Amino acid sequence: MNRGRSASFPLTLRRVFSAKGRFAGLALALLLAGCAGGERDFYPTAADFKIHGIDVSKYQGDIDWNAVRNAGVKFVWIKATEGGDYLDEKFAQNWTMAKAVGIPHGAYHFMYWCRPAQEQAQWFIEHVPKDPDALPPVLDVEWNPTSKTCPKRVPSDVARAEMKIILDAMERAYGKKPVIYTSVDFYHDVLKGEMAGYPMWVRSVKYYPAVKYGPRRWHFWQHTARARVPGISGNVDENAFYGSPHEWKAFLALASG
Repeated sequence: MNRGRSASFPLTLRRVFSAKGRFAGLALALLLAGCAGGERDFYPTAADFKIHGIDVSKYQGDIDWNAVRNAGVKFVWIKATEGGDYLDEKFAQNWTMAKAVGIPHGAYHFMYWCRPAQEQAQWFIEHVPKDPDALPPVLDVEWNPTSKTCPKRVPSDVARAEMKIILDAMERAYGKKPVIYTSVDFYHDVLKGEMAGYPMWVRSVKYYPAVKYGPRRWHFWQHTARARVPGISGNVDENAFYGSPHEWKAFLALASG
């Protein structure tokens, strides 16, 4: 996340996110009714979707969360942890302040392929509050060839097995089906045709997701990292939710139990 993208953030965003309690089975069914790609001559743009939010980390610095809320941002995922020993230095501040202004919020963990999955899961659980009002946890899985400490790629079956350990631990700890965030290359190497039971958050900054991810259903689309939002200095990622405002509200109600 937080890489170079394209496009700009509309000052009046398109609507929103919140989650309470366990993912009900019906809530998951609603999520899994997300968009599947297919052959067509025309694809919607990000602006065609009505529900948008952002994801943030220490790179956004100190955020004026009241200004963010007033700009129309309705959900945010906040970087919490990476590997088994890194905690984002702004996580606690961002988590507390996003909650204080009423922006539905959740946490994400960046997978590190040189650390046992059990240690990574425990590290995340130790640092992310078990807040029934929070969004589902997110596992961010990508290859990181520019990493100075762990540029390696593991075999696809090993990657899925390691992911499953963390995903299962997250679900047990927070009572919510985790979301998988991924990039195009990792998706094709590891996730294509696999792990379909999880809500999918995809990165695709030049194309509609179906162009790069084919018929895979997606539920969140990270379409730019060059969004500009009042309250944040510099760029930030913007994400669209697949579904109408009514579907979003229904999901929130179901997720709250």
